[in-house]
Amino acid sequence: MSVHFEERSGIVPCQTSWGVWYQTMEEVFIEVNVPPGTSAKEVKCVLGSKEIELFVKGREILKGKLFGTTVADEGTWTLEDKKLIRIVLMKSNREAGNCWQSLLEGEYCANAWVQDQMQRKLTLERFQRENPGFDFSGAEISGNFHGGGPDFSNLK
Repeated sequence: MSVHFEERSGIVPCQTSWGVWYQTMEEVFIEVNVPPGTSAKEVKCVLGSKEIELFVKGREILKGKLFGTTVADEGTWTLEDKKLIRIVLMKSNREAGNCWQSLLEGEYCANAWVQDQMQRKLTLERFQRENPGFDFSGAEISGNFHGGGPDFSNLK
């Protein structure tokens, strides 16, 4: 079984006060550090197609409108080792050009460097999907990669 592109190439995390978030072409991952010993009963997580709410022990961690739209019934959350909440959201738009600039509208924004690195990574992930025989996980990209990079679909 082949290893996923993001596992070979690493991730581009956006640091926050509560943890990190990062993305692939298909998914947005949120990792929230919580007090050790937290139980699942102390977590309230609501995942909608455009909104998210996360409360731990009655304290609001995340609440607001997502930067992009997700498939609500495919979102999941898990509590790992009673100290890390991992949320996985499935993007509705799974194109390389759909690089979220922030997790929530106006909050948890990726700085310019992180945003650039995220877009590079999504573009390379697109190239990997279009050319499955090649390994782009360690590749560098320059030039026109914003918006998912150039469209080669009409070349034959």
